[in-house]
Amino acid sequence: MADKQASYPITVPLPPLSRAAEVAELLVGAIDLHCHSGPAAMPRILDHHEELLDAAAAKFRAVLYKDHFYAGMAHAILLEKLFPETNVRLFSGIVLNNASGGINPHAVDHTIKLGGKIVWMPTLSAANHIKAMAAGNSTFPKTSQKMLDPIPLSALDANGKLTDDTKKVIDLIAEADIILAGGHLPASELHILFDEAARRGVKKMMVNHPTYIVGCNDIDIRQLVARGVKMEHSICMFIEGKSLKYSPDDLAHLIEVAGVDNTILSSDLGLQGSQRPVDGFRSITQILLDLQMPRAAIRKLISDNAARFLNLPVTESVAQNAA
Repeated sequence: MADKQASYPITVPLPPLSRAAEVAELLVGAIDLHCHSGPAAMPRILDHHEELLDAAAAKFRAVLYKDHFYAGMAHAILLEKLFPETNVRLFSGIVLNNASGGINPHAVDHTIKLGGKIVWMPTLSAANHIKAMAAGNSTFPKTSQKMLDPIPLSALDANGKLTDDTKKVIDLIAEADIILAGGHLPASELHILFDEAARRGVKKMMVNHPTYIVGCNDIDIRQLVARGVKMEHSICMFIEGKSLKYSPDDLAHLIEVAGVDNTILSSDLGLQGSQRPVDGFRSITQILLDLQMPRAAIRKLISDNAARFLNLPVTESVAQNAA
Protein backbone atom coordinates (compact mmCIF):
# COMPACT_ATOMS: atom_id res chain seq x y z
CA MET A 1 0.00 0.00 0.00
CA ALA A 2 1.07 3.58 -0.62
CA ASP A 3 1.24 5.99 2.31
CA LYS A 4 1.03 3.58 5.24
CA GLN A 5 1.95 6.13 7.88
CA ALA A 6 -0.73 8.15 9.62
CA SER A 7 1.11 11.43 9.22
CA TYR A 8 3.14 12.65 6.26
CA PRO A 9 6.49 14.49 6.47
CA ILE A 10 8.45 17.02 4.40
CA THR A 11 6.23 20.03 4.97
CA VAL A 12 7.10 23.67 4.33
CA PRO A 13 6.09 25.69 7.40
CA LEU A 14 3.73 28.63 7.13
CA PRO A 15 5.79 31.83 6.82
CA PRO A 16 5.08 34.57 9.39
CA LEU A 17 1.94 36.55 8.59
CA SER A 18 1.87 40.30 9.17
CA ARG A 19 -1.95 40.36 9.20
CA ALA A 20 -2.74 37.01 10.81
CA ALA A 21 -5.98 38.06 12.50
CA GLU A 22 -7.37 39.51 9.28
CA VAL A 23 -6.33 36.41 7.37
CA ALA A 24 -8.06 34.16 9.92
CA GLU A 25 -11.26 36.18 9.65
CA LEU A 26 -11.29 36.01 5.85
CA LEU A 27 -10.74 32.24 5.88
CA VAL A 28 -13.97 31.58 7.77
CA GLY A 29 -16.17 29.89 5.18
CA ALA A 30 -13.33 29.26 2.71
CA ILE A 31 -13.62 26.42 0.19
CA ASP A 32 -10.83 24.36 -1.38
CA LEU A 33 -11.92 22.78 -4.67
CA HIS A 34 -8.55 21.12 -5.36
CA CYS A 35 -7.02 19.37 -2.33
CA HIS A 36 -4.42 16.63 -2.86
CA SER A 37 -4.38 14.95 0.54
CA GLY A 38 -3.70 11.21 0.80
CA PRO A 39 -3.63 8.27 0.76
CA ALA A 40 -2.27 8.50 -2.76
CA ALA A 41 0.15 6.86 -5.14
CA MET A 42 2.12 10.11 -4.93
CA PRO A 43 3.77 10.99 -1.60
CA ARG A 44 1.62 13.41 0.38
CA ILE A 45 2.24 15.49 3.50
CA LEU A 46 -1.17 14.81 5.07
CA ASP A 47 -4.15 12.50 4.69
CA HIS A 48 -7.82 13.27 4.13
CA HIS A 49 -8.61 13.13 7.86
CA GLU A 50 -5.78 15.50 8.77
CA GLU A 51 -6.94 17.90 6.08
CA LEU A 52 -10.46 17.78 7.48
CA LEU A 53 -9.15 18.68 10.95
CA ASP A 54 -7.03 21.54 9.56
CA ALA A 55 -10.00 22.87 7.62
CA ALA A 56 -12.28 22.63 10.65
CA ALA A 57 -9.79 24.49 12.85
CA ALA A 58 -9.76 27.35 10.32
CA LYS A 59 -13.58 27.18 9.98
CA PHE A 60 -13.56 26.27 6.30
CA ARG A 61 -16.93 25.52 4.79
CA ALA A 62 -15.91 22.76 2.39
CA VAL A 63 -13.04 20.74 0.96
CA LEU A 64 -13.05 18.82 -2.31
CA TYR A 65 -10.55 15.96 -2.45
CA LYS A 66 -8.78 15.21 -5.73
CA ASP A 67 -6.69 12.20 -6.65
CA HIS A 68 -5.30 11.48 -10.10
CA PHE A 69 -5.99 7.74 -9.80
CA TYR A 70 -9.23 7.22 -7.87
CA ALA A 71 -12.61 8.82 -7.21
CA GLY A 72 -12.76 10.09 -3.63
CA MET A 73 -16.50 10.26 -2.92
CA ALA A 74 -16.46 7.29 -0.53
CA HIS A 75 -13.72 8.92 1.59
CA ALA A 76 -15.65 12.19 1.69
CA ILE A 77 -18.95 10.53 2.63
CA LEU A 78 -17.45 8.44 5.43
CA LEU A 79 -15.33 11.22 6.93
CA GLU A 80 -18.23 13.65 6.93
CA LYS A 81 -20.36 11.01 8.68
CA LEU A 82 -17.68 10.14 11.23
CA PHE A 83 -16.83 13.75 12.13
CA PRO A 84 -20.04 15.81 11.84
CA GLU A 85 -18.86 18.14 14.60
CA THR A 86 -16.31 19.68 12.23
CA ASN A 87 -19.10 21.34 10.21
CA VAL A 88 -16.96 20.97 7.08
CA ARG A 89 -18.66 19.64 3.94
CA LEU A 90 -16.54 17.12 2.05
CA PHE A 91 -16.75 16.41 -1.68
CA SER A 92 -14.83 14.71 -4.46
CA GLY A 93 -15.06 13.67 -8.08
CA ILE A 94 -13.17 11.70 -10.69
CA VAL A 95 -10.18 12.34 -12.96
CA LEU A 96 -10.55 10.63 -16.33
CA ASN A 97 -7.07 9.12 -16.47
CA ASN A 98 -6.12 5.61 -17.54
CA ALA A 99 -6.82 4.26 -14.05
CA SER A 100 -10.49 5.22 -14.49
CA GLY A 101 -10.71 3.88 -18.02
CA GLY A 102 -9.84 7.17 -19.67
CA ILE A 103 -12.68 9.37 -20.93
CA ASN A 104 -15.15 6.82 -19.67
CA PRO A 105 -18.89 7.63 -19.49
CA HIS A 106 -19.50 4.64 -17.19
CA ALA A 107 -17.02 5.97 -14.63
CA VAL A 108 -18.64 9.41 -14.84
CA ASP A 109 -22.12 7.92 -14.39
CA HIS A 110 -20.95 6.09 -11.26
CA THR A 111 -19.31 9.25 -9.94
CA ILE A 112 -22.55 11.18 -10.34
CA LYS A 113 -24.65 8.44 -8.72
CA LEU A 114 -22.31 8.49 -5.69
CA GLY A 115 -22.62 12.24 -5.31
CA GLY A 116 -19.52 13.39 -7.17
CA LYS A 117 -19.37 17.13 -7.79
CA ILE A 118 -16.66 17.40 -10.45
CA VAL A 119 -15.24 15.55 -13.44
CA TRP A 120 -11.70 16.41 -14.47
CA MET A 121 -10.61 15.61 -17.99
CA PRO A 122 -7.32 13.64 -18.20
CA THR A 123 -4.37 14.95 -16.19
CA LEU A 124 -1.40 12.55 -15.93
CA SER A 125 -2.73 10.54 -18.86
CA ALA A 126 -3.38 13.52 -21.12
CA ALA A 127 -1.19 13.46 -24.22
CA ASN A 128 -0.39 17.10 -23.47
CA HIS A 129 0.82 16.24 -19.94
CA ILE A 130 2.94 13.35 -21.19
CA LYS A 131 4.53 15.64 -23.76
CA ALA A 132 5.27 18.25 -21.08
CA MET A 133 6.91 15.65 -18.83
CA ALA A 134 9.04 14.37 -21.71
CA ALA A 135 10.21 17.96 -22.23
CA GLY A 136 11.62 17.97 -18.69
CA ASN A 137 8.95 19.41 -16.42
CA SER A 138 10.66 18.28 -13.22
CA THR A 139 8.44 20.02 -10.64
CA PHE A 140 5.42 17.79 -11.14
CA PRO A 141 5.31 15.15 -8.35
CA LYS A 142 6.13 11.54 -9.16
CA THR A 143 4.48 8.42 -7.80
CA SER A 144 6.13 6.51 -4.94
CA GLN A 145 6.40 3.42 -7.12
CA LYS A 146 6.76 3.05 -10.87
CA MET A 147 3.33 2.86 -12.48
CA LEU A 148 2.46 1.43 -15.87
CA ASP A 149 3.37 3.80 -18.67
CA PRO A 150 0.40 6.05 -19.46
CA ILE A 151 -1.61 5.69 -22.64
CA PRO A 152 -1.91 9.22 -24.08
CA LEU A 153 -5.44 10.58 -24.00
CA SER A 154 -7.14 13.39 -25.89
CA ALA A 155 -10.70 14.66 -26.02
CA LEU A 156 -10.37 14.83 -29.80
CA ASP A 157 -10.35 12.16 -32.47
CA ALA A 158 -7.94 11.94 -35.41
CA ASN A 159 -10.02 14.55 -37.27
CA GLY A 160 -9.80 17.09 -34.47
CA LYS A 161 -13.42 16.57 -33.40
CA LEU A 162 -14.63 15.68 -29.92
CA THR A 163 -14.86 11.92 -29.44
CA ASP A 164 -18.25 10.29 -28.93
CA ASP A 165 -17.27 9.29 -25.39
CA THR A 166 -16.33 12.88 -24.59
CA LYS A 167 -19.75 14.02 -25.79
CA LYS A 168 -21.43 11.37 -23.63
CA VAL A 169 -19.43 12.56 -20.63
CA ILE A 170 -20.46 16.16 -21.33
CA ASP A 171 -24.12 15.14 -21.50
CA LEU A 172 -23.91 13.32 -18.16
CA ILE A 173 -22.27 16.34 -16.54
CA ALA A 174 -24.90 18.69 -17.98
CA GLU A 175 -27.79 16.53 -16.74
CA ALA A 176 -26.29 16.27 -13.23
CA ASP A 177 -25.34 19.98 -13.16
CA ILE A 178 -21.84 19.31 -11.82
CA ILE A 179 -18.45 20.79 -12.70
CA LEU A 180 -16.54 20.04 -15.89
CA ALA A 181 -12.83 20.76 -15.33
CA GLY A 182 -10.30 20.81 -18.14
CA GLY A 183 -7.57 18.82 -16.39
CA HIS A 184 -4.30 18.94 -18.29
CA LEU A 185 -5.74 19.16 -21.79
CA PRO A 186 -4.05 21.88 -23.86
CA ALA A 187 -5.69 25.23 -24.48
CA SER A 188 -6.41 24.27 -28.09
CA GLU A 189 -8.56 21.32 -26.92
CA LEU A 190 -10.19 23.30 -24.12
CA HIS A 191 -11.73 25.78 -26.54
CA ILE A 192 -13.38 22.93 -28.45
CA LEU A 193 -14.38 21.08 -25.27
CA PHE A 194 -16.00 24.03 -23.54
CA ASP A 195 -17.67 25.30 -26.71
CA GLU A 196 -19.46 21.97 -27.04
CA ALA A 197 -20.11 21.71 -23.29
CA ALA A 198 -21.83 25.10 -23.30
CA ARG A 199 -23.95 24.07 -26.28
CA ARG A 200 -24.96 20.88 -24.48
CA GLY A 201 -26.03 22.69 -21.33
CA VAL A 202 -23.07 22.46 -18.96
CA LYS A 203 -23.29 25.42 -16.57
CA LYS A 204 -20.21 24.86 -14.39
CA MET A 205 -16.95 24.87 -16.36
CA MET A 206 -13.43 25.46 -15.09
CA VAL A 207 -9.86 25.55 -16.38
CA ASN A 208 -7.29 24.15 -13.93
CA HIS A 209 -4.05 26.17 -13.55
CA PRO A 210 -4.45 27.74 -17.01
CA THR A 211 -0.86 28.99 -17.23
CA TYR A 212 0.76 25.68 -16.15
CA ILE A 213 0.94 22.72 -18.58
CA VAL A 214 -2.39 23.81 -20.11
CA GLY A 215 -0.73 26.76 -21.84
CA CYS A 216 -3.45 29.42 -21.81
CA ASN A 217 -2.40 32.97 -22.62
CA ASP A 218 -4.37 36.12 -21.84
CA ILE A 219 -6.37 35.86 -25.06
CA ASP A 220 -7.33 32.25 -24.31
CA ILE A 221 -8.44 33.22 -20.81
CA ARG A 222 -10.59 36.10 -22.04
CA GLN A 223 -12.19 33.96 -24.76
CA LEU A 224 -12.95 31.11 -22.38
CA VAL A 225 -14.34 33.43 -19.71
CA ALA A 226 -16.62 34.94 -22.37
CA ARG A 227 -18.08 31.44 -22.83
CA GLY A 228 -18.82 31.16 -19.11
CA VAL A 229 -15.69 29.25 -18.06
CA LYS A 230 -14.03 30.01 -14.71
CA MET A 231 -10.27 30.10 -14.19
CA GLU A 232 -8.96 28.09 -11.23
CA HIS A 233 -5.47 29.12 -10.16
CA SER A 234 -3.38 26.82 -7.97
CA ILE A 235 -2.32 28.53 -4.76
CA CYS A 236 0.77 26.30 -4.58
CA MET A 237 2.27 28.10 -7.59
CA PHE A 238 2.21 31.53 -5.90
CA ILE A 239 3.46 30.72 -2.38
CA GLU A 240 6.66 29.49 -0.76
CA GLY A 241 7.34 25.84 -1.56
CA LYS A 242 8.49 23.44 -4.25
CA SER A 243 5.80 24.48 -6.74
CA LEU A 244 6.40 28.25 -6.57
CA LYS A 245 6.43 29.55 -10.15
CA TYR A 246 4.75 32.95 -10.21
CA SER A 247 4.93 36.28 -8.38
CA PRO A 248 2.16 38.20 -6.59
CA ASP A 249 2.13 40.59 -9.55
CA ASP A 250 1.49 37.61 -11.85
CA LEU A 251 -1.46 36.64 -9.67
CA ALA A 252 -2.86 40.17 -9.73
CA HIS A 253 -2.55 40.21 -13.52
CA LEU A 254 -4.31 36.85 -13.95
CA ILE A 255 -7.16 37.92 -11.69
CA GLU A 256 -7.50 41.15 -13.67
CA VAL A 257 -7.55 39.31 -17.02
CA ALA A 258 -10.39 36.96 -16.04
CA GLY A 259 -12.08 39.19 -13.47
CA VAL A 260 -12.68 38.43 -9.80
CA ASP A 261 -16.10 36.91 -10.50
CA ASN A 262 -14.53 34.42 -12.92
CA THR A 263 -11.55 33.37 -10.78
CA ILE A 264 -11.26 30.64 -8.15
CA LEU A 265 -8.22 30.08 -5.95
CA SER A 266 -7.75 26.46 -4.86
CA SER A 267 -4.80 24.99 -3.03
CA ASP A 268 -3.64 22.14 -5.34
CA LEU A 269 -1.62 21.31 -2.23
CA GLY A 270 -0.72 18.14 -0.39
CA LEU A 271 2.49 17.33 -2.25
CA GLN A 272 5.81 17.06 -0.47
CA GLY A 273 7.95 20.15 -0.26
CA SER A 274 4.88 22.33 0.17
CA GLN A 275 2.74 24.03 2.76
CA ARG A 276 -0.31 22.23 4.08
CA PRO A 277 -3.42 23.16 2.09
CA VAL A 278 -5.00 25.36 4.76
CA ASP A 279 -1.66 27.09 5.36
CA GLY A 280 -1.54 27.69 1.62
CA PHE A 281 -4.85 29.53 1.90
CA ARG A 282 -3.40 31.60 4.75
CA SER A 283 -0.37 32.50 2.63
CA ILE A 284 -2.36 33.45 -0.46
CA THR A 285 -4.82 35.53 1.59
CA GLN A 286 -1.89 37.47 3.04
CA ILE A 287 -0.62 38.03 -0.51
CA LEU A 288 -4.04 39.27 -1.64
CA LEU A 289 -4.19 41.68 1.30
CA ASP A 290 -0.69 42.94 0.45
CA LEU A 291 -1.92 43.50 -3.12
CA GLN A 292 -4.61 45.78 -1.67
CA MET A 293 -7.32 43.44 -2.88
CA PRO A 294 -10.71 44.42 -1.39
CA ARG A 295 -12.01 42.06 1.26
CA ALA A 296 -15.18 41.37 -0.73
CA ALA A 297 -13.05 40.34 -3.71
CA ILE A 298 -10.90 38.05 -1.54
CA ARG A 299 -14.02 36.29 -0.25
CA LYS A 300 -15.15 35.68 -3.81
CA LEU A 301 -11.76 34.26 -4.80
CA ILE A 302 -11.41 31.86 -1.85
CA SER A 303 -15.03 31.07 -1.07
CA ASP A 304 -18.06 32.47 -2.87
CA ASN A 305 -17.19 31.55 -6.47
CA ALA A 306 -16.44 27.97 -5.42
CA ALA A 307 -19.60 27.85 -3.27
CA ARG A 308 -21.75 28.51 -6.33
CA PHE A 309 -20.12 25.55 -8.08
CA LEU A 310 -21.06 23.32 -5.12
CA ASN A 311 -24.55 24.80 -4.73
CA LEU A 312 -23.63 26.11 -1.28
CA PRO A 313 -24.71 29.53 0.05
CA VAL A 314 -22.23 32.35 -0.45
CA THR A 315 -20.58 33.93 2.58
CA GLU A 316 -23.01 36.85 2.69
CA SER A 317 -25.86 34.40 3.24
CA VAL A 318 -23.87 32.48 5.80
CA ALA A 319 -23.12 35.67 7.71
CA GLN A 320 -26.76 36.73 7.63
CA ASN A 321 -27.87 33.33 8.95
CA ALA A 322 -25.30 33.48 11.73
CA ALA A 323 -26.51 36.95 12.72
